[in-house]
Amino acid sequence: MTEESRRSAADLPRLRPSSEPDTGRTRLGMCSVTFRRLPAAEVARRAADAGLEVIEWGADVHAPAGEPDTVRAVREVSDSHGLVCCSYGSYFRATPAESAGFPAVARAAVLLGAPRVRVWAGGTGSGSALPDERRETVRCLREAARIAADHGLELAPEFHGGTLTDTVASTVRLLDEVGADNVRTYWQPPQDTPDEQALAGLVELGDRVTAVHVFSWWPGNNRLPLADRRDLWVAALGLLAGRGVQALLEFVPGDDPAVLAREVETLRRAAG
Repeated sequence: MTEESRRSAADLPRLRPSSEPDTGRTRLGMCSVTFRRLPAAEVARRAADAGLEVIEWGADVHAPAGEPDTVRAVREVSDSHGLVCCSYGSYFRATPAESAGFPAVARAAVLLGAPRVRVWAGGTGSGSALPDERRETVRCLREAARIAADHGLELAPEFHGGTLTDTVASTVRLLDEVGADNVRTYWQPPQDTPDEQALAGLVELGDRVTAVHVFSWWPGNNRLPLADRRDLWVAALGLLAGRGVQALLEFVPGDDPAVLAREVETLRRAAG
């Protein structure tokens, strides 16, 4: 981060604090997909040993929605290590072809004790999606939000390229179109976006952000130590302070479990 970028980040306004009485402190955790190759018990042990509080269990390997016994076992693993499951990292893409599968996703989240389901806003970027495709994704998200609410769950699309939440403007529009109180969004720094621009987007999303995926990529998806973009994360977590969001490590250099403690310490210092 340049000195000019550092000043720009410092000048950004802080996000409005949440009014919920039990929120405030940023809770640190990780996404289990960080170590897809490890069994769930090993992921939980390493997360707890590193001093993390919460975990987002991924549906792709560790907690598939169609395997309730596996999901229950993952819940037991979390509990035994004192970890709270803050979200269920599903890969539900809110398309007509996948809509019938969402009830199973919601049930898996309940089994995990997760209050939130991470979803994807369709399978096409906002600049390429046709109007009918966007309407279908909105409809599917609205129905998923209704099912999630019936299960006491929040829904949050990942802030990610190739979906309708690939830009701040499209994300805000999508959340407005869905119009559900239990739908907010994740945030992560867009790939190859300068720090000050990424942080300005975070400010614009405001209290719609429920959690952030933390990583240090530059350029492209080149995975650097978190310390190499420490200024970005100090600024981002400063903007989110007092909102009770979760800061979740997602991917580390070389997918190497041996660097987790180092990355967590950098994250802890960034969070203050």
